[in-house]
Amino acid sequence: MKELNIKGSARATGRKADVKAVRRAGLVPCNIYGAGIENLSFAITVKDLESITNTPYSHIINLDIDGNTFKAILGEVQYHPVKDNAIHADFIVVTEDKPVAINVPLAITGNSEGVKLGGKLVVSCRKLRVSALLKNLPDELPVDITTLKIGKRINAGDLEYDNVTILSPKTTIICTIKSTRNAAVEASAE
Repeated sequence: MKELNIKGSARATGRKADVKAVRRAGLVPCNIYGAGIENLSFAITVKDLESITNTPYSHIINLDIDGNTFKAILGEVQYHPVKDNAIHADFIVVTEDKPVAINVPLAITGNSEGVKLGGKLVVSCRKLRVSALLKNLPDELPVDITTLKIGKRINAGDLEYDNVTILSPKTTIICTIKSTRNAAVEASAE
C-alpha cells in the first residue's frame, strides 16, 4: 500500500478559541488515537490533508508530530456544511501485527463479452472495505470482467483475494452489464 509522510505540530486543547486560532492560521485540527498511545491533538496544513483526501487511493500515513513518528490511517474527516472545507480530521494508529480495516479502490480489468455484444458496463462501487495486515494490503483490488455477459453482475461476495478479508456486505454490487437497444436489435436479428 502507498505511504505518505506528513508533518504536524502539537496544539493546545480545551477551549474553542484554541481551535479557532488553529483554523485561522490555515491549519486543520486533528486527533490521533489507537493502540498503545494516548490521544494526541495536533494540526496539519490543508494541503497535506488534501493530499490524502483528494485521491481515489488509500494510504498508510507516516505522521511526524514534533519529532514523534506514528504509522496511521485516516479515520474520519469533518467538513464545514456551507464552505465544504475540512474542519477536523481523526487518524488511527496501526501496527504491523494487527489487521487494518480500510477502504481499497477497485480496478476493473478485461473486455467483457457482454460489452462486445453491445451491452453497457455500469460500475456501481468504486471501493471495498477490506481487512488485512499492513504487509498484505493491496494498492487496489483487481476485478476481471472478461466473462461477464449481458444481464449478469459481480457482487462483493464473488471476489476472493489472498490474505485479504472483504468486510463490505456480500450483496454489494460491483458492476453489471446492462442491455442496450443495439444489443436487443442484434439479438432479435440472430
